[in-house]
Amino acid sequence: MTKKQTLTIAAIIAIAALVSGILLMKGNSAQGGSAKPDAHQEEGEHREEGAHKTEDHHDEEKGGEHKDGEHEEEGKIALSKEQIAAAGIVLKTAGPLQIRSGLQLPGEIRFNEDRTAHVVPQVAGIVESVSAKLGQKVRKGQVLAVISSSAVSEQRAELLNAGQRLALARSAYQREKHLWEQKISAEQDYLQAQAALREAEVAVRNAQQKLRAIGADGGSSGNLNRYEIRAPFDGIVVEKHLGLGEAVREDANAFLISDLSSVWAEIIVSPKDMQVVRAGKQAVVRATAFDAAAEGTISYVGALIGEQSRTAKAHVVLPNAGDLWRPGLFVNVEVVAEETKVPVAVVADAVQTVDGKSVVFVRVADGFMAREVSLGRSDGKFVEITAGLDAGTDYAATGSFAIKAELGKGSAEHSH
Repeated sequence: MTKKQTLTIAAIIAIAALVSGILLMKGNSAQGGSAKPDAHQEEGEHREEGAHKTEDHHDEEKGGEHKDGEHEEEGKIALSKEQIAAAGIVLKTAGPLQIRSGLQLPGEIRFNEDRTAHVVPQVAGIVESVSAKLGQKVRKGQVLAVISSSAVSEQRAELLNAGQRLALARSAYQREKHLWEQKISAEQDYLQAQAALREAEVAVRNAQQKLRAIGADGGSSGNLNRYEIRAPFDGIVVEKHLGLGEAVREDANAFLISDLSSVWAEIIVSPKDMQVVRAGKQAVVRATAFDAAAEGTISYVGALIGEQSRTAKAHVVLPNAGDLWRPGLFVNVEVVAEETKVPVAVVADAVQTVDGKSVVFVRVADGFMAREVSLGRSDGKFVEITAGLDAGTDYAATGSFAIKAELGKGSAEHSH
């Protein structure tokens, strides 16, 4: 074999060994690759599970954010300016105010006894006419009824006789005076005539005073027994106890006249409240049957405590120009105890109760928001806000009930 052939064979063997080594290395690489995909698959599954968990977590966060958004919108009522005007909602601004705190007491409207009179005839007689009617407004001196009375006739006759005696006494006095001055008669006759004149004058004044005491005048000679019952002051005929042709006594209760331009609010005061209820203090009277209030002054506080009730009575003088306060009407009387300036106050009607909480509907950009508040002192018209509302905040002062109704509708729709 030649040297060239030997080199050729050696080169072929070397190439074959090299190829075999390469093939062997590829086979091992293939086995390693078939095992790793399982690990990669597990890792991929873990990553996928993590991704799902992350998405779920994001969904939960989004859900939480959605719930928070719903919570922020809770209590908001969207209303346009046109709807606000149509509902009659009036806005006011919360701010400092003088709150008057006081004591609430029950009471009843009574006649002002200082301006109430029981009219009696003062003489016995027979009723000839009754011109006053029940409930009629009368003026001072107006004739209420006419009575025919023999007692009045006798007194007028006495006045007439006294007048005639006075005329005779005056004539006799003038004559005796002239005679005495002419030195014709004695001075004693002149003095006797003068004394008779004085007695006649006294008799006339006495007869006039008797008639004036019963409210009668001198009358006329043709109608001496006529007696007129007249109103003692301006007022209203509250009671009438006379009938045509009826015989009445001098002390009979013929009429009850009361001036209702002012009345009393009579209140019952317990001993523990006597330190607050004092004469001269201001009081606010509110009707229980309708919406009305008026201010008055306490004019009287009883000095004695009732044996049975263990309470005292007090009177509030109340102006009654429009006849609004009628006797017998039940009222609540608030006696002002103190006045305090509070930093934030709203109209009492603006406060509504929602879910057992006191709220005020404050103005926002596109409607109103229910704002929970804490209440303090109140005088019936305004109430102090101790927490939940700042001074300068616009709120629904009138028509807040309509906003509350809209809030209730929105809650019902949301629940469905």
